[in-house]
Amino acid sequence: MALDGQEVELLAIGAGPANLALAIALEELAPGEVAGNTLLVEQHDSVVWQRGMLLPWTQSQVSFLKDLVTLRNPRSKFSFINYLHSVGRLDEFINLGTFTPYRQEISGYLQWVADELSEVRVAYGRRCEGIVPRRGAGGKVTGWLARFSDGSEVAARDLVIGAGRDARIPAEFAGLPPERVIHSAEYSARIAGLDPAGLKRITVIGGAQSAAELLWAVHQGFPGAETTLVMRSIGLKNYESSKFTNEIYYTSFIDEFHSAPPEAREQLLREMHLSNYAGLAPAMLDTLYRQRYLERLGGAERLKIVTMTEITATRMEGSEIVLSMRDRKTGKISESRCDLVLLGTGFEGAMPRLVQELADELGLAEITVDRHYRLDVPQVTDGASCYLQGVNEATHGISDSLLSVLAGRSSEIVSDLLLHRGQDGRQTRLLADVA
Repeated sequence: MALDGQEVELLAIGAGPANLALAIALEELAPGEVAGNTLLVEQHDSVVWQRGMLLPWTQSQVSFLKDLVTLRNPRSKFSFINYLHSVGRLDEFINLGTFTPYRQEISGYLQWVADELSEVRVAYGRRCEGIVPRRGAGGKVTGWLARFSDGSEVAARDLVIGAGRDARIPAEFAGLPPERVIHSAEYSARIAGLDPAGLKRITVIGGAQSAAELLWAVHQGFPGAETTLVMRSIGLKNYESSKFTNEIYYTSFIDEFHSAPPEAREQLLREMHLSNYAGLAPAMLDTLYRQRYLERLGGAERLKIVTMTEITATRMEGSEIVLSMRDRKTGKISESRCDLVLLGTGFEGAMPRLVQELADELGLAEITVDRHYRLDVPQVTDGASCYLQGVNEATHGISDSLLSVLAGRSSEIVSDLLLHRGQDGRQTRLLADVA
């Protein structure tokens, strides 16, 4: 698809779940002029969910009913259930008896959604390198210009950024050769090129689900290697997943969180941390514990877990990575050597680079969005909106980056988008449809 020089009504950056949910909402709530002139761009050549950790045995932690559309429109043809029916697996999935599909099945669903869109266009292999505002009379922002890695440019009246957060690489590992450090976001692609016989010691950093999955993946994939997990906390823990806790993941709770005072928001985020970031799925926790138990029983421990320990420095000595580790209980410093480091350290809490650079172009001292995810920009005209998806946890709650709220959020963004496009007869009718 030729892009250079195109001008569209709406440009959405990133074909992940957030923007695919938005594309569905546009086709169902704003068909024709808006949906038909929307372009969704993806840097890869396909849609893959959690690309770096799409391991065959991994499952979602979220019910399949929290797909891209069902909570907004349970009759939609874009539901996960209709996907299963379309590909002939509905009977088998029902017989499986689970609410949490395998990750690869959700990934297949997302690609199916992208393929089934009839109005919103999807362009693959387009990496956005930067966005600048277009200005009109008096310096008002009238739209946006996105620049891509192939040198092409696309102009848009409205913009949605849903490209995800940047990987968190702790400073202690920044000086190591890049080929010796793999973040979970790149695991699947990069681990495939390594020789299993050449790795005898693999160290995983982190204490949550992604780190645990990395540990299990290399333990199974590199049978000749000693695999060690190093974590700062006292031990691996279950997710907090009570039904009472999960009510905070309702779309309706966003209003309560957004209107709460800062101290209440901080408490909610702090207490909800274990429900999403600092825990493991019970099945993974049990798998690791049983494996370690069996290895100790047999006298050959290959899966090791080091707790209450932090990495203070790293260096190379010949072909070996040397990790300086501090025991948080005693303060004692020790060293450990390995051949490869895997980082299950999650993603940065700060806004991603693309958003920060756009904020600099706009002269914003602070990046904030309103209740409907619209970036607060002074001197902007109606119809030059910019929305941020999946990066508003501080103001919209811990569910902001999860599948749970995508169906409802997409409806809110479409409604607000149309509102800021003006109030001619067609748009008034569309707003009524959204409501």
